[in-house]
Amino acid sequence: MGPRMDNETVRVMLVDDHELIRQGLRSYLERQSKFSVIAEAGTVRQAIARALKERPDVVVMDIQLPDGTGIEACRAVRAELPDTKVIMLTSFADDEAVMSSVMAGASAFLLKSTPGEEIARAIDGVAAGQSLLDPQVTSRLLEQLRSLASTPRDDGPKLTENEQKIIERIAEGKTNKEIAAEVYLSEKTVKKYVSNILDKLNLKRRSEAAAYIARRTPQTR
Repeated sequence: MGPRMDNETVRVMLVDDHELIRQGLRSYLERQSKFSVIAEAGTVRQAIARALKERPDVVVMDIQLPDGTGIEACRAVRAELPDTKVIMLTSFADDEAVMSSVMAGASAFLLKSTPGEEIARAIDGVAAGQSLLDPQVTSRLLEQLRSLASTPRDDGPKLTENEQKIIERIAEGKTNKEIAAEVYLSEKTVKKYVSNILDKLNLKRRSEAAAYIARRTPQTR
């Protein structure tokens, strides 16, 4: 799946456990010729399975799903389909949810109260390769990551320079493949670094690293 041309239809998948919300979004998007809703899902399991089958350009993903979170689904989809972009949709935003979404590879984070026109613009933007995360949120997250990486703590590990570079790029929503190209390492080596970082922090998943950082570093508002 290469870069999308401006005149190409954006293939969209909608993930929400409320059918009315999916219907409303589908109806709005399909009134515009540039969008085609190719699949829907209401659970994490369905979202992953249908995304892998249909390979959408953009997934609009609810965070709260009956069998888990959209963050889990986002991470799984992005791991298998790095060219598929994910927009997280939620009823309310908090720093931990935003950071977890970024760590999982989301390109945008929108409230469900966002007007349809803005959601459509976001879909079009991320399909074209833009990241629409709030710059203040991204800046704060990166500052927290740098603080964690460079400040010695009596009760916590210190990350190496390479680990710091990699975790900062994870925070920007980049996949292992994208990180490898930027830091001039093989994808296999980056994957090993990510594993080492999580081991150092005694964590199992990327999204848990965001929660860890949120708890351990002061936030400025």
